[in-house]
Amino acid sequence: MRYTGTRVAVSTSGRTEEAQVFTTVLDEQIQVYLIRADRYFDRDYLYATPEGDYADNAERFAFFARAALELLGGMDFPDVLHAHDWQAALAIALLKTQPERYPSLASIRTVFTLHNLGYQGLFSPDQWHLLNLDPALFSPEGLEFYGKINFLKGGLVFAEALTTVSPTYAQEIRTSEYGFGLEGIFQQRSANLVGIMNGVDYKVWNPATDPFIAQQYTAEDPSRKRPCKAALQAAFGLAQDSDIPLLGAVSRLTSQKGFDLLEAALDELLHRDVQFVLLGTGDAQHQDYFKTAAARYPGKVGVRIAYEEALAHKIEAGADMFLMPSRYEPSGLTQLYSLKYGTIPVVRATGGLKDTIEEFDPATGKGNGFCFEPFEASAFLAAVNRALAVFQNKNQWKTLMTNAMTADYSWSRSASEYLNLYRRLLKE
Repeated sequence: MRYTGTRVAVSTSGRTEEAQVFTTVLDEQIQVYLIRADRYFDRDYLYATPEGDYADNAERFAFFARAALELLGGMDFPDVLHAHDWQAALAIALLKTQPERYPSLASIRTVFTLHNLGYQGLFSPDQWHLLNLDPALFSPEGLEFYGKINFLKGGLVFAEALTTVSPTYAQEIRTSEYGFGLEGIFQQRSANLVGIMNGVDYKVWNPATDPFIAQQYTAEDPSRKRPCKAALQAAFGLAQDSDIPLLGAVSRLTSQKGFDLLEAALDELLHRDVQFVLLGTGDAQHQDYFKTAAARYPGKVGVRIAYEEALAHKIEAGADMFLMPSRYEPSGLTQLYSLKYGTIPVVRATGGLKDTIEEFDPATGKGNGFCFEPFEASAFLAAVNRALAVFQNKNQWKTLMTNAMTADYSWSRSASEYLNLYRRLLKE
């Protein structure tokens, strides 16, 4: 990475703030520009501390949006402005409502991707002056949302094309159950909304090359997964027995991820001859519950309240099944990692989980996991029971592992869909 020598200046709160522009090249062909402004971004966390959001987030990301537009305005090649989530959404609102400020970007097309509607960038109206937008836009048709400023709406209202991270989630957010109060916008803009699955970087998540796991393995010889299971059992102090089904989870510990459901089902689940390991951080009540569960079930339950990249890889490789009982899941990536590692997902059929996990049918040998739909402990346990039944049949389980490990969810597939979207926009 190198400093380009370029600075961009943005006036905010009666003063001028400058950002330095850095650049680097990825994969020897993709040039990336980065905006450095230590006043706003040289912090221990991205958006919030454990105590809560940074108080100046509205100013931070209003600055970021305007700095990005100033940078783009000095380039001669932009065709598409593609912004992601509330942190970048304001750039599209500024571009579309103030074209006179950015004349060199008059022909640029705009795409906005939302990854999780639970995060909208809500701020009190007294911070409107930081946005440099016409006060008339603080309205239900603009960025107002139940008396607050909603940064996310800057992208949802003004972008020419909207995407989200799975086809099913694109349908779900049009309903009151999943729309977080914005379902009306998605209904109005349904013709401009498309769901495109996230992809997996198989250079990072691949059991054939993974440097973190006890034994590398492939779909051609999944039996080489066994040492990974033994190593994981040892790491968590569990009984080392390859015949005991080992269930894993790597996640934020939140209600969105279904941990209230997992808590409701855990005691009954552990009455079976199974083991369970968990890696993650999140809400204090969930952290406390699972730490207590590990103490109550020594030798059966292992819990690490943290996020450790190496241990996440070890769980993906060492577990037999991977639990994702999400209340909602826009896309999900860990179920895709699990498929590649032959660690069979047990998921709630919502969002991207519904798009990527197909119930295994022992009669036909088709499918790559196990699904349930009602957000109920009984439905979750029934799905686990189906997985455990197939686990006892080694031939069926091998077929299931092969189905999972040979599925292709690489970024190349997702990237081609984005390219097609860009090309359609540029032809309009």
